[in-house]
Amino acid sequence: MSMTEAIGRMQGIQSMITELTRPTTAETNAAAMKSAAATSLATGTGSGDAASFTEALTAALGGTNGTDISSLANSLGLGSTTAVGALKGLAAPATVPAAGAATGTDVVAMAKKYIGVPYVWGGTNPATGMDCSGFTQRVFKDLGIEIPRVVSDQMRQGTPVASLAEAKPGDLLVSFGGDHISIYLGNGKAIDAPVPGKTIQIRDAWEQHSNLTSIRRIVPAGTAS
Repeated sequence: MSMTEAIGRMQGIQSMITELTRPTTAETNAAAMKSAAATSLATGTGSGDAASFTEALTAALGGTNGTDISSLANSLGLGSTTAVGALKGLAAPATVPAAGAATGTDVVAMAKKYIGVPYVWGGTNPATGMDCSGFTQRVFKDLGIEIPRVVSDQMRQGTPVASLAEAKPGDLLVSFGGDHISIYLGNGKAIDAPVPGKTIQIRDAWEQHSNLTSIRRIVPAGTAS
């Protein structure tokens, strides 16, 4: 079954439900928004960038999480590993803190959503791959926080942290004069987009005082899990 046929079937079912339940105006408007978002996904209309696709997908799924996406893909006959992986990579997390309310704990949770996305030099799109600073920028953008694109600018954001011993989850670790950046998770762990051929992953925080250039805190400190 093609995506267009699947969307058509969904819209048919939606129409029957509408007739049976006689929704309020607000409910009708919400259904129309979901239908429009779903049609955009099937036809490829809209601006075509990752952010627009994410918004459309989230609206169409009613804010479902990655697990629900797998179920939806299977129900539409799109349950291949590739299809599910692509949907998960582009879907926005269901819960995002209100503007200005994010903490380091939220940064860590958001960063983990991108585990498995490949490293691509210069990349900023989770659908195709991200580099180290593209990844960190994306994580904060998902939380409604704008930071610059490249490490040399990101390393000047927020407030400085004196040492790795004082670093908290959600802090940015900048190393080798600004050649690399990662997100500290606490307990000696960090998450980053490492090098070509690798994927975004959690690993031991290999940054030491000898190669650390800067530690920056963008949002209030998080707590280690």
